[in-house]
Amino acid sequence: MAAFEGLHLLNGQAVSQSEVPESGIDEFRRAVLKGVASGARITSFFGQPLPEGAIKLWVVLARPQQGNLAVFTTRVRDRYLALTPECPQAHLFEREIAEQWEILPEGHPWLKPVRFHHPRRSSRLAGEKQIVAGVTDFYHVAGEEVHEVAVGPVHAGIIEPGHFRFQCFGEEVLHLEISLGYQHRGVERVLTGGPDKRTVHYMETLAGDTTVGHATAYAQALEALCGVWPSVRALTLRAVALELERMANHAGDLGALAGDVGYLPTASFCGRLRGDILNLTALVCGNRFGRSWVRPGGSAFDLDHHLTETLLERLETVMRELEGVVNLLWDTPSVLARFEGVGALPAAKGEELGLVGVAARACGLPRDVRFE
Repeated sequence: MAAFEGLHLLNGQAVSQSEVPESGIDEFRRAVLKGVASGARITSFFGQPLPEGAIKLWVVLARPQQGNLAVFTTRVRDRYLALTPECPQAHLFEREIAEQWEILPEGHPWLKPVRFHHPRRSSRLAGEKQIVAGVTDFYHVAGEEVHEVAVGPVHAGIIEPGHFRFQCFGEEVLHLEISLGYQHRGVERVLTGGPDKRTVHYMETLAGDTTVGHATAYAQALEALCGVWPSVRALTLRAVALELERMANHAGDLGALAGDVGYLPTASFCGRLRGDILNLTALVCGNRFGRSWVRPGGSAFDLDHHLTETLLERLETVMRELEGVVNLLWDTPSVLARFEGVGALPAAKGEELGLVGVAARACGLPRDVRFE
């Protein structure tokens, strides 16, 4: 029998669900594990309820070498053999599926709630126990002089609620466990029956620092479903918006790293420079976070020659100043001493976990969707 290959498609390409071949669970597992072993990574793994009570499992693999996606699907009822022991990057996905649909991934090494919400299988809601956010079994390290530090879920800053449980030995953090799910805004529920004129605004406010990213993903999905192809000009403008958003976030994160080790010069300067980059976005669309810039079908704002020259001139100044304050960070011995040995992850482990973006590149993995 030929190996189950799923369906291959490009990012932003729409297909009917009926076009995706379905396999048995054993063949499904083999195909996903084989794909990951060959260099692909799991980008999406979720369950879909079926009328007869079963749950259809979907996996989307990104294949960077081929520049495309592979889609696999199967159906299960109450349990299946977990992928996590052989494929660690499936770990969080399988926890979410178990929480949402009350399906047991047998053999999962650490099956616990992700968001602390009620299961979505309506036939199983009767007599369910009360679910309280953060009430779960936390990992515990025992030993002489080992101590536990609990932080949150209420924080002094503006971040969303989250509980952080540290297991420490002196200054060495042996283990950190994060528990989320304290806040549910109900965005998924209000999207049902759309899209409508409010939908894009929900997308833009899913996460303030990823306004353009989420709006672009939404626009691509809607355009694919409608068979609408934006102009090259519109795609270029979206790329500019995405790069400005990325640069602002990177500047802010570099400042946060400096702040975490108590190095205020870089922390304060990066905060100001992040604001300068956000102001460039506001020059184009009137909003520092890029709201209303990206719209299905194209871009709501264009760049004329004068505005382009202004952006380039200010960007040159920002990048020159940013390089100076970051070099100040890396040229200070006391700062380097605080960073030494912290958060190091071998490339092989990063690949096993399916890391992407900055985290992947920090491990030496050349992963970047801009050229994949």
